[in-house]
Amino acid sequence: MSGNPYLTVQAVTKYIKRKFDADPHLRNVYVKGELSNVKIHPSGHIYFTLKDDKSRIQSAMFRGNASNLKFRLESGMNVLITGDINVYESSGQYQLYAQTMEPDGIGALFLAFEQLKEQLSKEGLFDVRWKQQLPWIPRKVGVITARSGAAFQDICSTIGRRFPMAEIVLFPAAVQGREAVPSIVEAIGQAESYGNLDVLIIGRGGGSIEDLWAFNEEEVARAIFSCRIPTISAVGHETDTTIADFVADHRAPTPTAAAELAVPAKEELAGRILDRKRVIYRFLSTRLTQEQKRLDRMRNSYPFLYPERLYRPFIEKQSSLEERLIRSRGELLYRKTQEFSQKTARLQYVSPSAVLKQRLKESTVTEERLIRAMQQSLGGKKDRFLADIRMLQALNPLSVMERGFSIIYKEGAVVKTADALASGDSVKINMQDGTAVAEIRSIELQKEES
Repeated sequence: MSGNPYLTVQAVTKYIKRKFDADPHLRNVYVKGELSNVKIHPSGHIYFTLKDDKSRIQSAMFRGNASNLKFRLESGMNVLITGDINVYESSGQYQLYAQTMEPDGIGALFLAFEQLKEQLSKEGLFDVRWKQQLPWIPRKVGVITARSGAAFQDICSTIGRRFPMAEIVLFPAAVQGREAVPSIVEAIGQAESYGNLDVLIIGRGGGSIEDLWAFNEEEVARAIFSCRIPTISAVGHETDTTIADFVADHRAPTPTAAAELAVPAKEELAGRILDRKRVIYRFLSTRLTQEQKRLDRMRNSYPFLYPERLYRPFIEKQSSLEERLIRSRGELLYRKTQEFSQKTARLQYVSPSAVLKQRLKESTVTEERLIRAMQQSLGGKKDRFLADIRMLQALNPLSVMERGFSIIYKEGAVVKTADALASGDSVKINMQDGTAVAEIRSIELQKEES
């Protein structure tokens, strides 16, 4: 025994796990309970809790086993499980590892059927509004079933007996087993790509629910729903019901019944043709009799017996209208002539040449008035100008000098009196014909008279 008596958590867990592995009672155990916390991992593994009213155990179902489930796990579902109980070392918890699982109290296949039926019904795949009508006289009938099965032989014999003109095209497919689902889906795709098919029968003969299970798979149901060709589901016997019956456009209880639904009976067609012929004959006979009577009534009617009386009122009306038209035409012509004369006069009055002549006349009168006004204005201005000249000449000092007078300037200023001068001043004397410079020698002032 070592000096350290303590074990690691891993060592304890491994020890407990070996105990679980060694216990034969924990292998192939049968456990029933209620599912809760169901989680489906993207990898395909399923994790859930299995519980009853007193206990619960963590559980798992790996992808390999989960792929064999026919129904969808849901929380609250009671199930029967076979598997092993062991320890999950990472969490130190013991877990139930389920290998198989069945619903408690109901079959797995029946539960899977009901679950898928409810799901597709909610999505509207069973709605009547999506159902396509079957053609009355199909030329090509497609069949999806096993090549060697009795169902194909029954369909061929029934169509050959009822409506041999129709062409039968087989799209062979596996109808049971693991390869059935992809085989049926592929056959539906081939039928759509084939073209010119008027109706498509999908089905097989009778068998157990396991044998018919391919027609309960979601992939097959969606392929039938998406098919653009009117489809007839004919799976098993009359008591058998599959998901394909709900999504198909029409359901037949057996393959033989599907063939009868797909094509009309030639005897029935012949009878219908004869019935139509009789109906058409009666209709035409009745119609001809009615039209003959109608023709006789028309021949004996008043307009045909006295045709001239038929159009006489119209001739009178035409004459009256013609007179009114001639009278109205004269009145209209007179009125329009008057309007034309008035508009011509107005046009002449407002025409550019008339306006120009009027404006030219007005311009001439205005020009004459302007010339007279200018002449009068110039005469008055001339008279005033001459008067002003005479006044200026009278007031002009140069005029005085012409009479012998002169003007004396001292230092640029006019000398008006003698006392403004002094002996010896230099002055400038302006005369009519020139200027003289003089010096004042003496000044004699006039004495005022007493």
